[in-house]
Amino acid sequence: MSRTLVDKLWDAHEVRVEADGTSLLWVDRHLVHEGSHHAFAKLDERGLPVAEPSLTFGVADHYAPTRNRDTIADPDIAKMLTRLEENTGKHGIQLFGLRDPRQGIVHVIGPEQGLTLPGLTINCGDSHTSTHGAFGALAFGIGATQVAHVLATQTIRATRPKSMRIQVEGRLPLGVTAKDIALHWIARLGTGAATGHAVEYAGSAIRALSMEGRMTLCNLSIEGGARFGLVAPDDVTFEYVKGRPYAPDGSDWNSAVTAWRTLVSDRDAVFDREVEIDAAEIAPTVTWGTTPDQALPITGTVPDPDALGGAQADTVRDALEYMGLRPGQRLDTVEVDQVFLGSCTNARIEDLRAAAGVLKGRKARVPGLVSPGSMLVRAQAEKEGLDRIFTDAGLDWVASGCSMCVGMNGDVVGPGKRCASSTNRNFRGRQGRGARTHLMSPVMVAAAAVTGRLTDARQYLEGCA
Repeated sequence: MSRTLVDKLWDAHEVRVEADGTSLLWVDRHLVHEGSHHAFAKLDERGLPVAEPSLTFGVADHYAPTRNRDTIADPDIAKMLTRLEENTGKHGIQLFGLRDPRQGIVHVIGPEQGLTLPGLTINCGDSHTSTHGAFGALAFGIGATQVAHVLATQTIRATRPKSMRIQVEGRLPLGVTAKDIALHWIARLGTGAATGHAVEYAGSAIRALSMEGRMTLCNLSIEGGARFGLVAPDDVTFEYVKGRPYAPDGSDWNSAVTAWRTLVSDRDAVFDREVEIDAAEIAPTVTWGTTPDQALPITGTVPDPDALGGAQADTVRDALEYMGLRPGQRLDTVEVDQVFLGSCTNARIEDLRAAAGVLKGRKARVPGLVSPGSMLVRAQAEKEGLDRIFTDAGLDWVASGCSMCVGMNGDVVGPGKRCASSTNRNFRGRQGRGARTHLMSPVMVAAAAVTGRLTDARQYLEGCA
């Protein structure tokens, strides 16, 4: 019987099927962070150990300060970080802590360290765990109670999702990135379009993406309602993984690659939903509203709620009121107060290189923050001189963490301030109470920094391959 990639991964990890139809899945990698303290407390209440500490990895990221790490001023943040150290130390769990030179955002360092491998199940108490699906892994976020269950049993109860394939064919135009692919399909189909589905990305445009691009795409899958997203592994995947600290080596490497090559959907596999997208139709895209599907090409104009009907008109009207925009306003005239380059979506070395390419030799008209996805990414960027490009432009170059994406560490956008951001969510208050967020790719963030408004980055990319 023909199977999709999701079916193959699911079947390989299914321990049993419960009476209600849910599956009990074995978990190959469990990633925990500061917010996982509730789950550890549940174990302590019952006197339970962590079932497989060697398969569990701790990361300091959500509350990690990006400045002044030696003297954390906020006692609540200091407490969260100390608690993570205590919980991981007590249970013998490897911790990529605040002072570890490998520290970073959990969904950046997992792939970076080779913890993320094709064919694995990966869970974390964070919704953007879907990032790891870029490697052909079964990766999805879980809640606090589920985190406790995984810690205690190394298994997770889950319902097998429906299958959806988004096929993007053709060559992406200049200045169009994986971020634009994601915002394009979410805007076209809606934030609930993939609800209850696992999305497999396929097609020539997807195969042409780097692993960084594939991670961005899978990261944003949940913003379209998907349970998770994934890409079948190929030579691009294997080249990225090879030689990383936790990756197989020697004869084990050859055996692993042989097995990983089988992780593809069968040619005649049937998906519950199929979507085809022409890569040539995708443009640099920005969000104008308060949900990821409220997005348009940078050449577009703010929608007019009076031209719409019913509930849709009310939704648009509410979003425009919060965002301080007027119907018919050209997006490339919207002024911003600051910019942010960072997050598990777009803070890898490729993202920083792309943004630096726009900023090189130019000055930012607005302040901004650049937070690399990991301290190893930070070190690599400094080796290449990217940090000097950012600071010479007038932006702040800081340490790694979730930072201004979620605003838990003190890096926030002020009330009523407008931010051009490389992050994943533009919800109300996501970057700070009353903050107004516009999502876009790193090159678009860099262009906004240069002009002080939402800007088509393609004008700075002419002549580039």
